[in-house]
Amino acid sequence: MSVAFECISRTDVGLRRKVNEDSMLVRTDRGLWAVADGMGGHDKGDVASAMVTEALLRIPIVYGLDNLLEAAVAALSQVNRELIALAGSDDSSRTIGSTVVGLAIANQQFRCFWAGDSRAYRVRDGQIVQLSRDHSLVQDLVDAGMLTPQEADSHPNANVITRAVGVAADLKIETVSGDARPGDLFLLASDGLTRLVNDAELATELATKSPADAAESLVAAALARGAPDNVTMVIIKVT
Repeated sequence: MSVAFECISRTDVGLRRKVNEDSMLVRTDRGLWAVADGMGGHDKGDVASAMVTEALLRIPIVYGLDNLLEAAVAALSQVNRELIALAGSDDSSRTIGSTVVGLAIANQQFRCFWAGDSRAYRVRDGQIVQLSRDHSLVQDLVDAGMLTPQEADSHPNANVITRAVGVAADLKIETVSGDARPGDLFLLASDGLTRLVNDAELATELATKSPADAAESLVAAALARGAPDNVTMVIIKVT
């Protein structure tokens, strides 16, 4: 059974950054979407995130959700090699990297894939579930019982990620699968949004407004709270 989608995407440079280092991929025709966040403070974060989304854009036509996921992971592995080579092309010890979170939907099933702390959520019947798990130092501490989720939000190392495209030779992409029903809303977002707007607020906006109105409200909320980072989101509603 095929599914149809309503999709809205938004990005904003925020209030403190001069360059938007986020990129996004919207291929609603293929049931494929992604958000990439170039690593702040590193050289060429905008280049890295653009390379990630462009590689996903170039994925050849394949049939079947698992084949699409496999092609996406292969594309990201190639970008990983290219970014490491780019970073090593001069004498500095810099890293050129990007997080990525992606979503593919077909036949009432989804596949989510990610590396880093850009997030994927699903809202169903007003309830929000985070599909991805942050690859970050504080999330590891939460998982180990050494921090509460509330303490993690304000931790001084909250921006330290443990996995990203371009950082290590062996890129590990985490994946999760599930069902996608009519009425479900999926959100892909960079941490420029999710650090400022909590899960309950995200759920309320997505469950009570159209995707377009929710996107506008969420960008406005991030800006009202200082928007120290770029803010990027893709909202997908299964119709």
